[in-house]
Amino acid sequence: MAPKVLVSDKLSETAVQIFRDRGIDVTFDPSIGKDKEKLLDVIGQYDGLAIRSATKVTEKILEAAPNLKVIGRAGIGVDNVDIPAASKKGVIVMNTPFGNSVTTAEHAISLMMAVARQIPEANASTHAGKWEKSRFMGVELTGKTLGVIGAGNIGGIVCDRALGLRMKVVAYDPFLSEERATKLGVTKVELDQLLARADFITLHVPLTDKTRNVLSAENIAKTKKGVRIVNCARGGLVDEAALADAIKSGHVAGAGFDVFAVEPATDSPLFGLPNVVCTPHLGASTTEAQENVALQVAEQMSDYLLTGAVQNALNMPSVTAEEARVMGPWLKLTSHLGAFAGQLTDEPIKAINILYDGKVAEMNLDALGCAAIAGIMKATNPDVNMVSAPVVAKERGVKISRTTQAKSGVFDAYVKLTVVTDTRERSIAGTVFSDGKPRFIQIKGITIDAEVGAHMLYTTNRDVPGIIGTLGNTMGSNNVNIANFTLGRDEVGQNAIALLYLDAPAPEPVLDKLRESGMFQQVRPLVFDVA
Repeated sequence: MAPKVLVSDKLSETAVQIFRDRGIDVTFDPSIGKDKEKLLDVIGQYDGLAIRSATKVTEKILEAAPNLKVIGRAGIGVDNVDIPAASKKGVIVMNTPFGNSVTTAEHAISLMMAVARQIPEANASTHAGKWEKSRFMGVELTGKTLGVIGAGNIGGIVCDRALGLRMKVVAYDPFLSEERATKLGVTKVELDQLLARADFITLHVPLTDKTRNVLSAENIAKTKKGVRIVNCARGGLVDEAALADAIKSGHVAGAGFDVFAVEPATDSPLFGLPNVVCTPHLGASTTEAQENVALQVAEQMSDYLLTGAVQNALNMPSVTAEEARVMGPWLKLTSHLGAFAGQLTDEPIKAINILYDGKVAEMNLDALGCAAIAGIMKATNPDVNMVSAPVVAKERGVKISRTTQAKSGVFDAYVKLTVVTDTRERSIAGTVFSDGKPRFIQIKGITIDAEVGAHMLYTTNRDVPGIIGTLGNTMGSNNVNIANFTLGRDEVGQNAIALLYLDAPAPEPVLDKLRESGMFQQVRPLVFDVA
């Protein structure tokens, strides 16, 4: 029997035809995506679900879908899909990460031009029968400095287009290498330098805890007077109220916003201000982009349902069914090793080396490597997956290498991950025990035996009395429960580490108390996907 796919959002007829041509039994009904009760009634019939943003795939929907094998999102964002619930149900979630990059970059350039020449207001004035030529004095882009925050896939395209407009481009991206910056033709700078130099600023980073309000009131105050700011990336990267105040004061000359902290944006401090151009999240809204992501998701879903090939999966490695049985725990391990290193690395990564020892060296090393790289990159780019991670690493100029060797120690197999920056090398090793659970076995050259927990706390210190007491007393007095505790040291009185398993994340003020004690070199919270 042919696989059945439901297309519950608007998708191009060409994409729907791809399913038909590949022998898929497809139902195309965009009305279902807006009617959750109807979706609940019919989803049990289908092997695949193709969506955009209107359809909400909740845990309840997944529970009603015993035959569902794959969800394909025509686009990047999957906020409308409960990925943990899908993973538990064994449902693959795919997206199309690169189909709308050019379109979004072009929209950013368009908003920059519109703000530079006050085009929307001049248009409205002229349509009203006025001829206010002297009112709309603009500025040229040629020779101006564009500050690009985030020089990844979309940001890199913006850099290229801006250079074509004869702009000078400076870029801030902690993971942008000098080699990649040179290739792009931009000058790599720190954030404060960018703020001080840029005539225009455009943002192209995901929304994470580290990037939220990257343009805060404090940082906006550091910008040049007369700067113009464009955001086509994510709402929440800019403090909209602070930006509105800066526009009213005359410090900021204008802004172009396609995304907002709250969407749909029916109200914003930016609305109604002079020379502020606002659009309703149109970054990916071109005929070409919509067609590209629709065709891509149809091909990906068809490939999986007919051949088992997996592309751009957010919750499953690209491995065969035969490999998955053996490699599953090792894929989790390499992902955890990467997540550990990524969360501890705050500077640009120059190289990643992965050592495979023993029987693991005979497995699908491409898949294992992708899992490790994705683990690292997710610390700064939550949208990355096993397929896109190597592309992101390559764009940032990160050199990837791997080494294999025969069994060399007490373990039948282990993996050691080393991350290299300009100032240090950080290594962590792990293995999989007979119970199938990944474990950390070495950190900073110090032997340790630690399971992986969802919420962990990592500390480094000199091996002196009082460390355990300080950790226990600080956590206990602040109602933070320690589920487990693992210690390691290299020599008596020398370097030591601790890994705490917590029932919930430790509040930042509690971590600050540990740092202020003066007993620790590092106090870092860690989060792992152990589902």
